[in-house]
Amino acid sequence: MKPLVLIDTPALYYRAFYSVPDSIVNDEGQPVNAVRGVLDAIAQMIRRFDSPRVVATMDADWRPAFRTAIMPEYKAARVKDAEAGTEIPSELAVQLPIMTAVMSAAGIPIAEVDGTEADDVIATMAAESRTPVVIVSPDRDLLALIDAATDVSVLRPRKGGEWEAITQADLPETYGVPDGTRYRELAAMRGDPSDGLPGAPGIGEKTAATLLANFGSLESIIKAAKAGVKTGGLSPKRAITLIEVEETLHKTIEVMRCLTDVAHGLDLETVPGVLDRAAVEAAARGQNIRRSVDNLVTTLGSADNGSRAETNPSTGAPPQPFAMTTGTSAAAPAQVSAADSPATPLPGPVSADSWSQSRLVGFDLETTGVDPSTARIVTAAFVESVDSSRTWLADPGVEIPEPARAVHGITTEFAQANGAPIAEVVAELCTVLADLKADDAVVVGHNVVYDLSVLAAEVRRHQPHIDLAALLPTIIDTFVLDKRVEQFRRGKRTLTETAKRWKVTLLDAHDAAADALAALDISRALAESSAEIAKLTRDEIMTSQGEWKRAQAADLQSWLRRKGNAEAVVDGSWPMA
Repeated sequence: MKPLVLIDTPALYYRAFYSVPDSIVNDEGQPVNAVRGVLDAIAQMIRRFDSPRVVATMDADWRPAFRTAIMPEYKAARVKDAEAGTEIPSELAVQLPIMTAVMSAAGIPIAEVDGTEADDVIATMAAESRTPVVIVSPDRDLLALIDAATDVSVLRPRKGGEWEAITQADLPETYGVPDGTRYRELAAMRGDPSDGLPGAPGIGEKTAATLLANFGSLESIIKAAKAGVKTGGLSPKRAITLIEVEETLHKTIEVMRCLTDVAHGLDLETVPGVLDRAAVEAAARGQNIRRSVDNLVTTLGSADNGSRAETNPSTGAPPQPFAMTTGTSAAAPAQVSAADSPATPLPGPVSADSWSQSRLVGFDLETTGVDPSTARIVTAAFVESVDSSRTWLADPGVEIPEPARAVHGITTEFAQANGAPIAEVVAELCTVLADLKADDAVVVGHNVVYDLSVLAAEVRRHQPHIDLAALLPTIIDTFVLDKRVEQFRRGKRTLTETAKRWKVTLLDAHDAAADALAALDISRALAESSAEIAKLTRDEIMTSQGEWKRAQAADLQSWLRRKGNAEAVVDGSWPMA
């Protein structure tokens, strides 16, 4: 029998709600971004494991009484409405009935049990299953359920639309622990402020892993601490800390431990259920989720090899096939925040209307090639901080060449299966730029002339009615500014090397969000290093960069011709070709 795929639905719909553009609305103007994101993610899982045996687990109670009785502070910080005791935004709450109606009609069981979280339903089903189990969730706590003996693994989303499969064999290298039980103890020591779990002060993940590796278990670590052991990473200070928080750590483990005996009421041998196409049609009508629904239903049928029963009770007629569409509308998983990041304060006499004191937003594209006139967008990102970003994964409509795939890691197949149509992505990027201009924001990128030139070419292909130049806010190109500040510095001026020069962390080069964030931090470092640059207004910095860009291009062209390339031409266009 094919593997049982257990979806941590709340985790996925929150992720989709904050990553898929909220400009996607139904006929009533309500956002349906979370609906599309979850349906697309489930379809992707069905394809990945070639299994229609999917269960969507839900939180019947996201702060169960049995957990808050142990630790009253459990998830207390997430409560947005004290009277209702809820954390769910109203814009998301209205999407849940749409989501569950589609899944139920498609034969995907919805599993929730009064007084428990989705984690408890997942743990119970994993314990009951006679087949391999894959838990799909970004929640690290569920790594504690990984078990080689019963073939339980976890699939977690990563940046750029990728997924990370974690089995018990991966735990030692990834987290430094041998199994799920020890992972739970590591997590208890590390803590999780977002869940109200304090952990052991001063003991992070690596230290916790070291202690577990040397002493075997949390119980043994505590015993060693009480015995005055000073080896194996157990310094006197850490020993005192662990003894002081021993009771809290034991409570944390109890809070984190999932129930394995909840009465979910499903016969796992009969999953998936019956597909009711008429009900699917009714649930999808007017919701602007047709492409996602078509994708899900077609994928279910393909994975089931056409053997699953279907009904159309409203007409009694044979089910009619859904229209096939190319790709899906899912944006790449990422975070979204409406909050603006305050500009970094700069030393010296810098006026309030300077670009450096404005709202700064990083921008980056990853594409199919290096020629801006022919390259197509694969991923895109606008970033204000490490916790505030918006990203897109596009189906570029062409093959992604191997050299490009080797750079950013996105294959043609992955983009086709999970990317939004390029025309939608282009329109949404233009909308964001227009909004940023209206907000007097400044958009920052490294060699952003290339990115804007690619976007301009895509606009001409897919949205020719849009005047991109008229939408552009103030633009900062850190490539241009870096050469202005240190004109004669030797070495490359790539983003990676420029980040090193200005002591900026670049976590994942050629990930659009990571590159955009690095460019943002470099711009601040350049402003701090140059009073000339920092004090310029938005209009002045745009004019100056145009002049600097043309001069830099002329210098490079002259140098190339002196070196023997008599016909070398370096484009000095600004801010796009």
